[in-house]
Amino acid sequence: MAVLNRSGRRGKVVHLHPQEAALHVDGVTRHFTGRRGSTTALQDFSLDVADGELVSVVGPSGCGKSTLLDLLAGHQRPDAGHVFAHGEEVTGPSRRRMVIFQEHALFPWLTARGNVEFGLELAGVGKAERRERAAAWLHRVHLDGFEDSLVHELSGGMRQRVAIARGFALEPEVLLMDEPFSALDAQTRDQMHGELQDLWSATGTTIVFITHNVREAVLLGDRVVVMSAHPGRIRRVVDVDLPRPRHMEDAGLIDIARDLVADLRDEVPSRRAAGA
Repeated sequence: MAVLNRSGRRGKVVHLHPQEAALHVDGVTRHFTGRRGSTTALQDFSLDVADGELVSVVGPSGCGKSTLLDLLAGHQRPDAGHVFAHGEEVTGPSRRRMVIFQEHALFPWLTARGNVEFGLELAGVGKAERRERAAAWLHRVHLDGFEDSLVHELSGGMRQRVAIARGFALEPEVLLMDEPFSALDAQTRDQMHGELQDLWSATGTTIVFITHNVREAVLLGDRVVVMSAHPGRIRRVVDVDLPRPRHMEDAGLIDIARDLVADLRDEVPSRRAAGA
C-alpha cells in the first residue's frame, strides 16, 4: 500500500496502537453469500484513524466502502479480523459512533427540532437541555426559522442539514458519513462542503467520509483512502496537505484529484488482466 503526499513521494503508512486510535481496523475480511455464490467485500483490510482526523474513503462501485462503514458503526461483524473504537472492540452500534446516511433518514412526522431532539431523548438528555442543544445545532447549520418545519416542508439540502445537526448534537466521538451529499444539486453540495469543514474544525470530531466523488474526497479529507474492488483492499493512501478551508476550484486540489482519478481508471484494466 502506498502513502503519497502532494509531491507524489511515498511516505509512511499510519499505524497506531488500538488504544491510541479513534478507529483501528485490523486485518478485516467480510464475506457475503447470495444467489450467485459468495462475494468477498473486504479482504485483510487494515486502517487506523487518529482522534480528530477527517478521513475520506473513495473507490469504484462495489469496493466495500459501505461495508467498511457498517463495520465501523457496528451494524455488521467481520468474518475475520477486528474493529476497535478508542481501544474497545466494536461489537454493535453505539451512540459514541453516529452514522449520517445518503438518505437523511429523518422522521417525517417530526419537525426539524423534533428530529434533532429525538436522539437526545433516547440518550437520556433532559427536556430543557435537549431543546437548548437542538436549537444551538440548528442555528449552526443555518436553519434558524425552520425549527418547526416538517420534513416535507424542507428542501433536500435542508433535510441533510437537520441530519447533520442531529448527528453532531449527540456529541459523538466518531461521525460516519455514507455519501451524505450525493443526492444534492451542485450548488447545495458546495455549501454543505463548506459547512461540514467549519463544523469539523470547530468540534474536532473524528469523521470518516465515504464517497464515490474523488474531488469531494480530496476537498474534505486529511487523508484519502483509495480502495480497489473485488475484494475491497486499500490501493493507496494520499496525505492532503492543502490549507483549509478548501474549494473545488483550488488548483492543488484539482491536481491531486486528477492523479487519483487516473489511478482508479487503471483499476479496471488491471483487474481484467488478472481475470477478475
